[in-house]
Amino acid sequence: MQKALDFYLQQRRKIVALNYVGFVISWDMETDAAENSIMADSEQVAVVSEMSYLLMTDPEFEKAVATLYDNKEQLDEVLRHEIEVAYTEVQNTKKIPQDEYTAYSELTSKAYPVYVKAKNENNFELFRPYLEKIVDYCRKQTKWLQTDDLKGYDVLLNQYEPHYTQAKYDRFFNALRERLVPFVKKVTEKPSKTPKWAKREFSVDKQKEFCEYLRDVMCFDKSRGIMKVSEHPFTSGFGTDDVRITNHYYPDKFDSSIFSCIHETGHALYEQQCDESLNGTLSGGGASLGMHESQSRFYENMIGRSRAFWEVHYTKLQEMFKEQLLKVSLDEFMEYINTVERSFIRTEADELTYPLHVMLRYEIEQKLIAGEIQVKDLPEYWNNKFEEYFGITPPNDTLGVLQDVHWSYGNFGYFPTYALGSAISAQLYHYMNKDFNVAESLKKGNTAQVNEWLKNRVHKYGSSKYPDEILQLATGEDFNPDYYIDYLIEKYTK
Repeated sequence: MQKALDFYLQQRRKIVALNYVGFVISWDMETDAAENSIMADSEQVAVVSEMSYLLMTDPEFEKAVATLYDNKEQLDEVLRHEIEVAYTEVQNTKKIPQDEYTAYSELTSKAYPVYVKAKNENNFELFRPYLEKIVDYCRKQTKWLQTDDLKGYDVLLNQYEPHYTQAKYDRFFNALRERLVPFVKKVTEKPSKTPKWAKREFSVDKQKEFCEYLRDVMCFDKSRGIMKVSEHPFTSGFGTDDVRITNHYYPDKFDSSIFSCIHETGHALYEQQCDESLNGTLSGGGASLGMHESQSRFYENMIGRSRAFWEVHYTKLQEMFKEQLLKVSLDEFMEYINTVERSFIRTEADELTYPLHVMLRYEIEQKLIAGEIQVKDLPEYWNNKFEEYFGITPPNDTLGVLQDVHWSYGNFGYFPTYALGSAISAQLYHYMNKDFNVAESLKKGNTAQVNEWLKNRVHKYGSSKYPDEILQLATGEDFNPDYYIDYLIEKYTK
C-alpha cells in the first residue's frame, strides 16, 4: 500500500500543477487576452487537457488509486475522501474517448469569445453552431458516464452537486412553486419604477474605488488576490494564496458592480479561508458549486442588502457620489436595492424573483439533454417560457437566451446549484443568528465575526467532505428549503 500511496502523491503533484496551468490560461483568456489571441491559445488548452487526461487514465495511477480505495480505512479522513472522489473520476475519465475529451476542451475555449461577440451583437445564430456541438457532447457524456443509479441529466447534475438528482431538485423546486411563486406574483403585480437618481451616470473609476473599499470591509486579503474586469463577473482561485475575482461596471447601473463585488468576494473568502493544509492536494477549494454559491449569495443578500450593513457604509458611498446620492436618504437607497420586479437578467434579479430564473434554466436543460428540444429552438422556447414565468417577454436574445456565459463553457447541470446555494445560505443564516446577532456584528464596520463563523463551520473543510455532510455539521440537520422560503416571505412581506 505504501508504494501505491507514494505513486499517488507523486502523480497528484503533476495533476495539481496542470490544474494550475489551466487556471492561469482560463484567467488570462477571460481578462487580458485579445479576441484573436484567445482563438490561438485555445490550441494550448487542448494540449493541457490531453496531458490531464493521460495522467488520470495512466494504468499505474489507476492501479494505485484502486489499491488505496480498497484500503481506504487505513488512510486519514481527508485522504480517504480524496481517494473516494479520485476513484470515481478515474473511472469516469476512462469512459470518455481521449479524442473527444481533448477536442471538447478546445471547443469550449473557442466558444467563449464567440459567445461574447454573439451576446454583444444580439446574434444567436453566430453562437448556435458552437452550442450545438457542446450540447451534443453533453448528451454523449450522459451515455458514457451513466450508472445503475445515474442516467441522463442526473449524470451532469452529479458533477456539480454530489448526491443531488432531478428527483431531489424537483422536490426543491416544487416547494418553491407551491409557496413562493404565488407570493412573487402578488408582490410584483404593480411594476416598480427605477428612481431618477439611480439612472444617473456613476463614474466607473469611482465604482472601482468603492468596490476596493468593500473588499476591505469584507476582510479580503489583497496580498493573496486581485480584482479585474471581465464580461461576466467570476471568481477563480488556486489554493488559499491565489484567489482572483472579476467585476463588470456600468455607468448607468452603479449597484450592479457593488453587488457583483460583494457576491464574488463571498466566493473568494471561501477559497481564502480553507485550511492551508489542503493546499497542494485535491481537497482544497469549495466542497461543491452549490455550497460555493451559498457563500456568495449569503454575503450578497443576507449581508449586502441588509439595513445593518448600509447603516455603516452608506455614508461612504454618498461621499464618493455626492452629486448623485447626497440627497438620497438611506430609506430610499434601501428600498431601491431591495426592489422586487419582473426583470430579464438573472444576475441583476432581486433575491425574491431570482429562483424563478434558475427554474427556467433547469427546465430548459432537462429538455435539451433529453433531446425534447433542439438548440435551434432555444430563443423561441426561452421567450415563451419567460412569458409564462414572469409575464414579460425578452425584447431580444441578448436579454434572453444569450445572457448567461455558462453554456459556452459546457456547464450543463450547473444552474440548479444557484437556487440550491441561495437556499443553503438562508439555512446557515438561521443558525448563525442562533450563535450571535449578525446585524449587531456588522456595526463594527466589517464582516470579521461573520467570516470567522463561516470559516469554522464551512470554509475550513474545503472539499475534504461532501457538501451535504458539511451542511449537517454546520447546522445539525439536512438541507431544508423552508428556511429560504420563510426568510423571503418574511422579508418581502415587510
